[in-house]
Amino acid sequence: MLINEKAITGSENIEVKASEPLAALIEFYRAFNTGNLELMSNNWEHAEEASMSNPLGGVKRGWASIKEVYENIFNGQATVYVEYYDYSIHHAGQMFCAVGRERGSLQLAGRKIDLAIRTSRIYRMNNGRWRQLHHHGSMDNPALLATYQEAVLGKPLA
Repeated sequence: MLINEKAITGSENIEVKASEPLAALIEFYRAFNTGNLELMSNNWEHAEEASMSNPLGGVKRGWASIKEVYENIFNGQATVYVEYYDYSIHHAGQMFCAVGRERGSLQLAGRKIDLAIRTSRIYRMNNGRWRQLHHHGSMDNPALLATYQEAVLGKPLA
């Protein structure tokens, strides 16, 4: 198994075929780190079976519910940046899974908080392009999780 240490930020200036899993991951982090909801929408599967389990919203099912989480992040007062590293890609035909870590930061009211998130993403091929079907993210540090939730969901930081 190949563990990739070079971080994916979304600002990569490399040519990657759309059929390669790496292209879908770069697109996701470009959408996230630029707050581009349209690009994020293109990255996700628009089916009821799409699901997300992340630190902000429990389990969300279907694109409409998942979209609300990204709208909260993109339109909130906090600025969130993450990059994907220490990851492996497990490709099986029309699906792939990426398992790794995110590091980054949350900035709000002059305060910067370092983020550390364990992250997995599952994609499937649909009409010639990869679409995200599932995301799971979790934080090991309960205090960091509480701070992140408060900042992104609009509650004051302690």
